[in-house]
Amino acid sequence: MKSRRKGEAQQMKLIAIAVVASNGVIGDGNDQPFKFAEDWARFKKITMGHSMIMGRKTHEAMGLLPGRTSIVITHHPEKLSFPVSEDGRPRGIAVTSWEQAVQVPTGDADEVRYVIGGGQIYRLAWPHLDELDITEVHAQAAGSVLFPEIKPEEWKEVSRQPRGEFDFVRYTRAQ
Repeated sequence: MKSRRKGEAQQMKLIAIAVVASNGVIGDGNDQPFKFAEDWARFKKITMGHSMIMGRKTHEAMGLLPGRTSIVITHHPEKLSFPVSEDGRPRGIAVTSWEQAVQVPTGDADEVRYVIGGGQIYRLAWPHLDELDITEVHAQAAGSVLFPEIKPEEWKEVSRQPRGEFDFVRYTRAQ
């Protein structure tokens, strides 16, 4: 699955969403360093009704979120089980690769999928992403899990909403 480039049709839009410290840290391998109520409310609103691609540790940290389908990339999919939603669809699906994650039919009408972490999953997704939705925190954090570098030659900032301790920033691929 490739994202849209000039002259290509697109089947699905892939958007990475993350809270990123000024030093690029997104976590310590178990949890993220920053939790802002406004950011969490925005995350829930934006991702509602969409599928989310994540790694096993991110899934374990967040659990299943109502109104979304979790696509979990793991070496051991047999160790995960998911309940079924009221409409009969599974609330989660375990796969073993990025390629499987983007091929899973979820029934989402608009075919937008959010990539929500962790670090390995963002790196796998990076060449395929169409947009970045970043909460840029104006502080450094301790941790070893980093978000990929957002290079200006690769990404164009299209909006910024300052919020004091952090900014909501959207990027699209530079053409």
